[in-house]
Amino acid sequence: MAADVKTVTSGRGERMDGIKRRSQIREVAAGLFDTRGYRETSMEAIAAAIGIKKASLYYYFRGKDELLVEMHEEMIDLILAQQQARLDKGVLSWKDQLLGIMTDLISLQETHPGYLRVFFEHFRELPRGVQGPIQAKRDRYGEFVVEVIRNGIAAGEFRDTDAGITALCILGSCNWTYQWLRPAGRLNASEVAKAFWSIYLGGIEESA
Repeated sequence: MAADVKTVTSGRGERMDGIKRRSQIREVAAGLFDTRGYRETSMEAIAAAIGIKKASLYYYFRGKDELLVEMHEEMIDLILAQQQARLDKGVLSWKDQLLGIMTDLISLQETHPGYLRVFFEHFRELPRGVQGPIQAKRDRYGEFVVEVIRNGIAAGEFRDTDAGITALCILGSCNWTYQWLRPAGRLNASEVAKAFWSIYLGGIEESA
């Protein structure tokens, strides 16, 4: 695609290749979608926030739906790759695999601010032709979590429990952090992940 190699000038007069420009556009758009709302943010507003003409923005993305697709793909491909890399190494306990998954998810609030609201709240706005493939990737990630829990049970690291329900609980608590976790908060993403992990492993019931 021409946009991937074209060199352009940023709004500050700096030279920027097409890949970097697309990344910049996604980042700015994600911030606007997060603060203003996806439906309320126009392509004109995105162009203005970047400091380029709307026609230049359309060179890279034909509409907000294309932006939405790339944001979803970037997020799900990243966390799938992170977990697959851990599995390929095969050196971690299942407890540590679970901690890695939780840290990956919660850390997205630090590494990809603005993307998470788009990822969790605007799936239905994706073009119909791409919803299926992206949902398949999301389902695969859920299967990763279930597999880690099942393997941990088999290895004696976790008590016998419903792996599917447990995975939903873990994903729900981690995914919801985008609503309240802020960079200037009392705990960073890694610390929140470790706290969640400890609660899931130990529970909150006082032992006799």
